[in-house]
Amino acid sequence: MVALLMFAAVCCAAPVGNAISAYVALKTGVQDDGGIAEGGSAADIPPRMLTAYKKAVQQVGTYVPKCQGMRWPILAGIAKVESNHATGHHIADNGDIRPKIYGVLLNGSGAGGNTTVFPDTDNGRWDGTATGERAVGPFQFLPSTWESIGKDGNGDKTADPHNADDAALGAAIYLCGNGRDLTKRSQLKAAILQYNRSNEYVSNVLGWIDQYTAAAKDPDLKNVSGKARTVIKAALSQRGVPYSWGGGNAKGKSYGSCCSPSGKSGASIKGFDCSGLTIYAYAKVGIQLPRVAADQAGVGQRIPASLGTGALKAGDLVFYADAPGRDATIYHVGIYLGSGQMVNAPRPGTVVRLDAVNTMSGFAGGARLL
Repeated sequence: MVALLMFAAVCCAAPVGNAISAYVALKTGVQDDGGIAEGGSAADIPPRMLTAYKKAVQQVGTYVPKCQGMRWPILAGIAKVESNHATGHHIADNGDIRPKIYGVLLNGSGAGGNTTVFPDTDNGRWDGTATGERAVGPFQFLPSTWESIGKDGNGDKTADPHNADDAALGAAIYLCGNGRDLTKRSQLKAAILQYNRSNEYVSNVLGWIDQYTAAAKDPDLKNVSGKARTVIKAALSQRGVPYSWGGGNAKGKSYGSCCSPSGKSGASIKGFDCSGLTIYAYAKVGIQLPRVAADQAGVGQRIPASLGTGALKAGDLVFYADAPGRDATIYHVGIYLGSGQMVNAPRPGTVVRLDAVNTMSGFAGGARLL
């Protein structure tokens, strides 16, 4: 994405904890060069962790038969917030995570927002200290909670919160409660609120769940034909290609330039930014687009934001602005697929992927070029 304006990054917060996540240093979604929190697709999850999430979905019915609607994006949303999917740690074939992931010591010292004393319950077995409690593993369970819901997910006869399979299964069991229907938004919210009693935390996790849900769905192109199909297939063919500030042209991915508003350089990354991807995809049908997203809004039939996302059709450009209604403030562009999805090159550190249209902030309508 090449932008015309400078954008400010937004806040971090620490949610109020409960029996599982007594303390989590939580990002509410740092908006860096485009208003989207990093991550959001299976490509952002270490493969072994994704395997653990999917395995837990298959196993949870054994322990909570009445649970409905458990799916891997729910577990991924929790694990993203709690540990960023254990990124930076080694995940063995059997699911063991090393080094182990520990939260802060919950001694009421105030460090990191920790103001409540949690006495030791496991003599340091899981959290490595007998002087108090701290949350453990990729899902950040307290040892006392793990004692009641921990199960063996990988078949080694040990329920270990530092094992990806065990931890994911424990989280699924906990979220399912006595048999929730997680297809219902109200019950999903209640499950997440039980995990951490913070409305801000619930909103953050739901945002990640929605992103992963959109990314998990293969686009249905059976009713898309002609030039729109050509454009979309060209964009989809680049899924997994890294984001590169200033990268991408009519011929394909390219090295980018320096620097984004936050100082991220694309000079050593061969890939696409948001407008580079649209230039490439539309070149496949002979349409030459301007280089920046704000200028692309001036091409074709403009679809005002007031009409809502329901006015978009497959193949349309979809825009986002700091001040919707003022096209000069447009900072991002994607390609609409239908069913609330778009092909998106979101921001530095991510890849070309599918995202929900409402993932980005500041919906500014679209443009129909076909």
